[in-house]
Amino acid sequence: MAVEHPLLARALVSRRVAHAYAFIGPEGSGRRAAALEFARALLGVARPAHPDLHVIVPTPPEDKPKGPKAIRIADVRALERTASLCPVVGPWKVFIMEDADRMTGESPQAFLKTLEEPPAGTVIILILSRARAVPATVLSRCQIVRFQPVPTQAEAADRAAVLTMFREVEEQGADAMFRHAQAVDRDRHRAEAMVEAVWLWYRDLLRAKAGVAAAEQVAREAEGRTLGEIVAGLALCRQAWRALGVNVSPRLTLEIVLSRLALRAA
Repeated sequence: MAVEHPLLARALVSRRVAHAYAFIGPEGSGRRAAALEFARALLGVARPAHPDLHVIVPTPPEDKPKGPKAIRIADVRALERTASLCPVVGPWKVFIMEDADRMTGESPQAFLKTLEEPPAGTVIILILSRARAVPATVLSRCQIVRFQPVPTQAEAADRAAVLTMFREVEEQGADAMFRHAQAVDRDRHRAEAMVEAVWLWYRDLLRAKAGVAAAEQVAREAEGRTLGEIVAGLALCRQAWRALGVNVSPRLTLEIVLSRLALRAA
């Protein structure tokens, strides 16, 4: 079974699987889907149900069905008991703790023992919205895997527009640069959106340059640029944001970004 996240894929190929992971990212970033995908790859199955796959979710108190949902110390104790048993089928037992941010009271502290001395063949995955949602003592015992938010339709459209703009400026030169800069004229919000889209594009290039799996177009672009060029592009975007924040002309700001990044002028 294919696992898309490069860090997890490398762990499977090298057979160097950590005993605990923290999947960190916003809602909708694919954390839960990746956890299930990784678990199924470890267990060698495609179906969602498996006797060695255990998913822990926040629940209301037993005496208050409509009370606040949380992961309580009883849930942690139950996980510990199950983890101490041998796998039912294969060599692995996988525990996915959804919304681990919702561990209450002494639950994180009680969880430390299992993280420090995990039973053989146990893999625990915590799904978190942010790193500081659990104590540092818990997080330090996990391999951190970060997930990025999925771009909105507007963000995706802006990024596509940026690529088109870059291609035209590269092919047509200064005339295309001035035409695109003229299009934002005094529209500061539009200029900010375009600069942000450029920053996201260069962030993707940096991730690809660092070896993170990327779309074919991103990987190809990253190969054609040095690390220094990519880092400089990110720095230029930060400067452009600051310039727009102090009332520098949107048109001039975009001209500078395009001249240095698309025309690659000094």
